[in-house]
Amino acid sequence: MRSELRRVRTGADPVVVDLTDECAEFVADQGDGLFQLFVPHATAGIAIIETGAGSDDDLLRQLDELLPRDDRWRHRHGAAGHGRDHVLPAFVPPHATVPVLEGRMALGTWQRICLVDTNVDNPERHVRLTFLPG
Repeated sequence: MRSELRRVRTGADPVVVDLTDECAEFVADQGDGLFQLFVPHATAGIAIIETGAGSDDDLLRQLDELLPRDDRWRHRHGAAGHGRDHVLPAFVPPHATVPVLEGRMALGTWQRICLVDTNVDNPERHVRLTFLPG
């Protein structure tokens, strides 16, 4: 098994960060197996979506509608509405697994692997990349 912890700068605004190219480099020349990503944070997740055509902005907008950043949350430390960030991983899980064939991720044509971070209190995140050979 090969595993690395990577740092990702997310900034001070909710964001969808495309990690696909970095993930592809990680599995290149590894043969067949499973690629797994894990975000060791209680307020971020991994999504496999199309990006660049507005889907990433649509996702953030829908999360704002579903999980408003207001004072309804019992979890109240941090920025206003931070409690919703702690509910996010129930909707955008903190992990994803992708098959790897001959050193290439078996993603669909428009699928991209993205870190979803709505927590404005933490400008930097970590993502664990793991390859399990077949």
